[in-house]
Amino acid sequence: MTLLTLILIALFLAAWKAPAWVREIGTIAPVLGIIAALIGIMMAGKVIETAGSIPQGVLWGGLRVSFIPTVYGLLIYIISLIIRIIQKPRI
Repeated sequence: MTLLTLILIALFLAAWKAPAWVREIGTIAPVLGIIAALIGIMMAGKVIETAGSIPQGVLWGGLRVSFIPTVYGLLIYIISLIIRIIQKPRI
């Protein structure tokens, strides 16, 4: 989540200083969100493997939490698309 927040800050700085980089910075966010979710699921799998049986409520709660970075990355990507639309030259 820290990396995604830094990407969001970099996105706003790029929109102000280097508009050509908005697209590239925006596409990094969902990729990092998916990677963070996969790492979280892998770590949870390791814990579940060592613990044995886990109640379903705890398991689904952990899966729900693991997808927060993915949603955050997609929101940053949507913000980058909005910034690109606003910065496009008018015909």
